[in-house]
Amino acid sequence: MLDLRHENLDRYMMPLREGGSLPALAEASDGFKYVVKFRGGGHGSKALISELIGGEIARKAGLRVPELVFLDLDEDFGRTEGDEEIQDLLRASTGLNIGLHFLSGALAWDAATNRTDATTASRIVWVDAFLTNVDRTARNTNMLLWNRELWLIDHGSSLIFHHSWEGWEKAALSPFAYVKDHALLRQASALEEADEELRRIITPEFVDSLVDTIPEVWLEQASAVIPPAEQREVYRTFLKTRLSNSKIFTDHAIAARKALI
Repeated sequence: MLDLRHENLDRYMMPLREGGSLPALAEASDGFKYVVKFRGGGHGSKALISELIGGEIARKAGLRVPELVFLDLDEDFGRTEGDEEIQDLLRASTGLNIGLHFLSGALAWDAATNRTDATTASRIVWVDAFLTNVDRTARNTNMLLWNRELWLIDHGSSLIFHHSWEGWEKAALSPFAYVKDHALLRQASALEEADEELRRIITPEFVDSLVDTIPEVWLEQASAVIPPAEQREVYRTFLKTRLSNSKIFTDHAIAARKALI
């Protein structure tokens, strides 16, 4: 299992309305501020599982991702919040949630004006195709410019197969058609090199340790029908199958880029 820190949420500061599942800025027991993803949000704990798996795979790939921390929410947390919708969200999120360290002063990455190097762009495109992350478009890059460096945020739209659980075997071998809309595809001129390097870095052993890190309570909420142990096995098999067949989505991304330029 990965060694993620575990803190208590101390103070609700403000909702971040741009997120569909009402994430929030909050302060934890370590004195730091976090962008919190709540298990009571629209996609429930599946969005938190995607955040955990997506964020840590991107970090393993050498990309900059804010620290992910498990955050415990007490049943009294946010009781003074006047917004009834937020009150309902917090009540539904009692227990374990996840937060990303808040990058104070960060600016949204503009794909039209901000540039990164080909190696970084290729690694990001490869990781998003691997994770089937549909939410890294020019319209919504989910990238930040902080201290003159590119940081990735919000992997909650990754692993789209787990919203139905049906046909995950086919999804594991998909070329990922949405890569054509990726914000960095034009800059990703080193996809073959990224594929070769990242297949060495993201090992099956790392996949196992990452899947073992998913909290049991999230899996229990994610499906009332599929037992947690079975869900873990699906995540393992999906990621390992996709990893060992990465040429499928890499070649597709290369072809999509050629069609753009």
